[in-house]
Amino acid sequence: MDALEAILTRRSIRRYTTKSVSDDLIIKLLEAAMAAPSAANEQPWHFVVITDRKTLVQIPTFHPHAHMLKEAAAAILVAYDIELEGQKGRAVLDCSCASQNMLLAAHALGLGAVWCGIYPVENRIMAARKLLNMPQHVVPVSLISIGYPNEKPGREDRFKPERIHYEYWMSSHHRIIKKDK
Repeated sequence: MDALEAILTRRSIRRYTTKSVSDDLIIKLLEAAMAAPSAANEQPWHFVVITDRKTLVQIPTFHPHAHMLKEAAAAILVAYDIELEGQKGRAVLDCSCASQNMLLAAHALGLGAVWCGIYPVENRIMAARKLLNMPQHVVPVSLISIGYPNEKPGREDRFKPERIHYEYWMSSHHRIIKKDK
């Protein structure tokens, strides 16, 4: 699967088979995450790989949109270290790029994944820190649920030409864009 196909066909997968995900595939996801761009190349991220069923089923107790973790083979928490963040306010963006790379890599590898936001919801940040025994200087940003898909949603066209502006903001004049199907 090429990069453009992965981007255009990736969907959030919330239902999984019972098949486990190999350590080799987890490493590939982490390599993809760490290949993401980061401000001033600081790479302030840390990753917590979670495969223990007891831990996975505890996360929905504090995250209302993480019920898929009850079926997931694994999850990877993406966080940043405040002590590694020289470009203040950029680490969340860096972790977001790493999360997106992981989602695309999962899709390209035949896995299903979905992004569960942690940051900036304070109770989710605190609960994730407590559950995963994280230090205070590490801020959880996202949690990526991973498994083999047990659903296959179709491609969704999200292209909206009315949201595109050329040269400057124009409220009533848009360049006509013809999109290849």
